[in-house]
Amino acid sequence: MQTHFTDTQLANPHIAEADKILRACVHCGFCTATCPTYVLTGDERDSPRGRIWMMRDMLESDAPAPKDTAHHIDRCLTCLSCMTTCPSGVDYMHLVDIGRAHIEKTRSRPIMDRLARTVLGIIVPRARLFHLALRFARFSRPFAGLMPKPFAAMLKLAPKTQTKLDEIGSADTVFRPSGAVKKRVILLAGCAQRALDPEINASTIRLLNRIGVEVIVKQQASCCGALAHHINQHDAAEQQMRQTVRSWAKIFETQQIDAVIVNTSGCGTTVKDYGHLLKNDAELSDKAKMISDNAMDISEFLAGLPALPVSDVQPLKVGYHAACSLQHGQKILDAPKQLLQRAGFQISTAKESHLCCGSAGVYNVLQSDLADQLKVRKIGHLNALDVDVIVAGNIGCINQLSDADAPICHTVQLLDWVTGGPKPKGL
Repeated sequence: MQTHFTDTQLANPHIAEADKILRACVHCGFCTATCPTYVLTGDERDSPRGRIWMMRDMLESDAPAPKDTAHHIDRCLTCLSCMTTCPSGVDYMHLVDIGRAHIEKTRSRPIMDRLARTVLGIIVPRARLFHLALRFARFSRPFAGLMPKPFAAMLKLAPKTQTKLDEIGSADTVFRPSGAVKKRVILLAGCAQRALDPEINASTIRLLNRIGVEVIVKQQASCCGALAHHINQHDAAEQQMRQTVRSWAKIFETQQIDAVIVNTSGCGTTVKDYGHLLKNDAELSDKAKMISDNAMDISEFLAGLPALPVSDVQPLKVGYHAACSLQHGQKILDAPKQLLQRAGFQISTAKESHLCCGSAGVYNVLQSDLADQLKVRKIGHLNALDVDVIVAGNIGCINQLSDADAPICHTVQLLDWVTGGPKPKGL
């Protein structure tokens, strides 16, 4: 794509980066077929190609973002399916970050949108506060129809039953295997996941300990910064990222660490991008890159080890839901399915597995109409599989798809079960 930035504009490193990305796009249109919003609306402005064109015009004009451009950029899920499809390798992920930052800087959002983003940015990254909010939401759900749209969506998305808060991550803890330590890893305890499902971290740690892996959890590394980053709260996002990098870097300085394990793929995509996101941080750029280079999804880490010691084969039919952040963001396609197959499960993949379920962080709150359409579409395909259980590698997807006919859990929970752990709820 041809661009016309001035020399003054190109002196800005963000504009220079955008210019390089824009020039890689040949407008072939392959991305439109795999873009969830374009599949729903048929509007070119709701496709990656259309959004790229609008971002170029917006950034070249060096003027406040037009209302129409902001509207269609906000409707992007950032599922990154377009990057999987693109034959030219266009770095849409970082281009849309630049575009959103310009929108946030130059355009005032409607008051209710601003308020919703503020509330989400305060509550969700704080596990205890989020857990308390979920309790409140259960009792407030009957009044959702009286609420402004994003707040009504928040109430409807709250789980119908609440679990206890996951205490893993509330203090610095080392989980040691009963036998010899074969490997040592750091685990991101996370924030929203701790409020929504305490069994995911517990299953991860049990499974890793069972195969001789020591697990280190740091309280200071409680939130990876992904949520704040995706809703354009850049200062908060960078603060959370820096805090996490500093906390983990201290461990690398004193111990041999084999990997930084993330069991929420949305967080994993962000942690693997720390090297880019903090590249201009004079203090932490090298440490951030080290963290990114060592970050691994739990399925990615397990796939690189000897076969798991399966003690209780369960020939269940499993429907595998590929989270966008795993398949498109991290390019991890086969590892989760292979692990489950080796453990004795029969794996099926739903139609349109490349399309997003509509969760996408807090997209299902801020863009609830499109998210609901994608949810119904995805659940329909999963129900058609007629399986015993559905698995996914991301808590957002698990919560979004909880209305499916089959129970849904994290991949690691099934692997923990067949190697000696407890049976996941609902089975």
